[in-house]
Formats: sequence, C-alpha cells, structure tokens
Amino acid sequence: MPLLAPCQDHELADLAALVNSAYRGELAEKGWTSESSLLGGQRTDEASLRADLAAHPGSTLLTLRDAEGDKPHACVWLQPSEGDAWYVGMVTVSPLRQAGGIGRALLEAAEAHARARGGKTMEMTVISVRDTLIAWYERRGYRLTGATEPFPYGDERFGVPQRDDLHFVILEKAL
Repeated sequence: MPLLAPCQDHELADLAALVNSAYRGELAEKGWTSESSLLGGQRTDEASLRADLAAHPGSTLLTLRDAEGDKPHACVWLQPSEGDAWYVGMVTVSPLRQAGGIGRALLEAAEAHARARGGKTMEMTVISVRDTLIAWYERRGYRLTGATEPFPYGDERFGVPQRDDLHFVILEKAL
C-alpha cells in the first residue's frame, strides 16, 4: 500500500531530482507533463525547496512512495494562502509511472490535507499554453478564474524560457 507523508529534510535532493525528471529533460519526454519545449534548465533544486519551505510557514511537500524506506515517486507542494485558501503546486509523478491514476490520487490527498486544516478553496497556477494539463485539472473540478500572473523571465531558478509569450493562468476549486 503506498505511503503518503510530509517530506523529510534529507529527502529534498531526491524530490528536486524527481520534479526535474517529470518536467524537464529526456526522462520527462516519457511522460505527458514535460515542459521541455517551453523551458530549459531545471524546474527546482534542493536549495530552492528548502528556502521555500522556510519562507512559507505551514507549507509542506507531501510525498508518495511504495513502502517505508523507498524513494518517493510522487510529490505535491501545499501552502496555506489567504483566508481559508490553499495553494497547490508542483504536482509531480515520475514519468515512468504517469497515466496510472497516481496524479489524481495525489491531488485528492492534497485537497484532503488542506480540508483537514480548514481549507475551503484550492488555488494553483499553470503555464497558460499547457492546454492538456489545464484540461486535466478542469476534469478534477478546477476552473479558470480569468486571472493571470506574469512568468518570472530572468529568474533561471524556474528554468530558461524557450518562448516569449509565457504567463500563468490561475485555477481554483471549492472544497
């Protein structure tokens, strides 16, 4: 039975590698979540994950693994936001295990985690041109709000843009 648990500090390097493998590079091409045509470079790194966790009290990275002692094969970022809203991001499943319902189960677990802590709304940002990914979230009850955020051009912590028309759309779901 898979184990879902908050990440431990010693796992941050493994989680950064997992996230990068799912979104960038050669292994990402084996899954359907690759952003390689949009962004080069890394998606995250250990230092960024550590800094983000420290900067956002109450945030966590939930991890999913097959058994105690195994490396995680999926993870998701959760962060309390304003009021009773929670931000969900970096929904990640190893490209070698995608399309088997793990992402859906992970998203449901993230929503349950937020709900158990008083969350009433989930919020997320997705790169606007990721139509397939946006549609996947819409099938899970998320809706486009019409609001957008700029892409952080010039900040290579998030990757090197391959296009000049990127921005984020904001989606939300009532819990």
